[in-house]
Amino acid sequence: MVLAPAGLMLFLGAWGIRRQDAIWRDEAVTYDMAHRSLSDLGLTLLHVDVVHGLYYALMHVWFVVYDATLGGTLGAVIGLRLPSVVAMTAAAAGIALLGERLVGRRAGLFAGLAFTLIPVVQQYAQEGRSYATICAAVVWATYLLVLAAARPRRQLWWGYTALMLFACLLHEFAALALPAHGAAVILARLPRRVLRAWSLSAVTVLAGLAPLAVFSTRQSAQISWLMWPDPLQLLTFAVLAVLGFGCARVPISSRGPIGMRAIGIPLLLLPTLLLLLLSHVEPAYVDRYVLYYVAGFALVAGAALARLLRPAGELGQTRGRLLRRVLALSLALAALLPVDVHLRSPDSRVDDATAVAQAVREVSEPGDGLLFMPSRRRIWMATRPHDFRGLDDLALFRSPVASHTLYGTELSGDEIRDRMLASRRIVVAGDPSGQPVDDNDQEIAKRATLRGEFVVCGSREVRGARITVYARAGGAGGGCRDGADAVRQPPAARR
Repeated sequence: MVLAPAGLMLFLGAWGIRRQDAIWRDEAVTYDMAHRSLSDLGLTLLHVDVVHGLYYALMHVWFVVYDATLGGTLGAVIGLRLPSVVAMTAAAAGIALLGERLVGRRAGLFAGLAFTLIPVVQQYAQEGRSYATICAAVVWATYLLVLAAARPRRQLWWGYTALMLFACLLHEFAALALPAHGAAVILARLPRRVLRAWSLSAVTVLAGLAPLAVFSTRQSAQISWLMWPDPLQLLTFAVLAVLGFGCARVPISSRGPIGMRAIGIPLLLLPTLLLLLLSHVEPAYVDRYVLYYVAGFALVAGAALARLLRPAGELGQTRGRLLRRVLALSLALAALLPVDVHLRSPDSRVDDATAVAQAVREVSEPGDGLLFMPSRRRIWMATRPHDFRGLDDLALFRSPVASHTLYGTELSGDEIRDRMLASRRIVVAGDPSGQPVDDNDQEIAKRATLRGEFVVCGSREVRGARITVYARAGGAGGGCRDGADAVRQPPAARR
């Protein structure tokens, strides 16, 4: 019951984990922060990304061990993602145990398998971010809640409180699982002593989270890029919500004081709906912030599948009806295969820092100037700084580590312009066409100087980025090679 879902999740997590060594920008941030000293990390968190501080500290400890043992053999990419694979494997095991505790062994088996096959679960099982770990912590906290509801014991409540606090300190939006747990306790009509114990645990978690939550409000500008929720993410939630409601209509007999519907439906719906409501005040919705909602779907889906796929002859089940249901399930799984394959390609993420670094290395010459547009794209060099060696970062004032920031600090617009005019050639690593542009003094100076004083030698697009080589207009000797394009796009790019 447990080994099958856990083994499948481990296999799916390992399948294509390298993703052709592509690393997207958020993973590059994790890699950079985890490789800073703990003192530098602490000083950085005072200015930015404090909500991920505990995760960065844990990854720092992990990389100290990993780099000294397996890093030379397996590589940095696997080290970055392996903790998430292990966390999702633990989450799948927890889902199976929850299903068994709430309904029965077959429900636990199907719930664990359903969880592993959800595409968004596989996506975050292969990302060097905290969301898989948060999901695992919430799942196991839910399991302890179910145990404590059946046999209230102080140790179970302590464990529940500790796991929920750990999840919330990894990311404060894990606290949105608390209302789902509270709804389960109320819907199950548990004794007042259980409600009081859960309330005390919830208050303790919120009290422990409060300092982080208050301090993080100073850094709320970090999510200023968020607008209305991504339609694709909302569609994923809507599909799972509708399917979850359909599964909940299948007659299910629960074994404990908390029923499957009482815990599954609130966990599926409440965290996302509450985050959407919060987004009306200040945009904050991204599906990964409440990734654990998929656990609610897996639980009700597993219970429904356990009943619908009963052995032929059991409770009047006919062999023909069973075969039709198995065929329908097989077709649904086959439809997911292209999605699973896509998730393991570099094109599945918004950009590819590895491809950017390689493209810059291919088109640049020693002594060329380098610009990142906007400056936050400097994170592209975090995992492969050797590909940028010999280039002069024209806008950089203080490096990310020295300035205790994610992307470093830049010179004033006038100083950037002067340094650009002293360069014969400049390689620009920037966003692809059609993206909104920043309107600060530095970015305006970069765009105006390139437009007025330089000509384009050539350009190439990689995943989520455009690499362009500029040369001084009318400069002595010219900056473009052979007086022509300095960058020739490969056939695939031209197509």
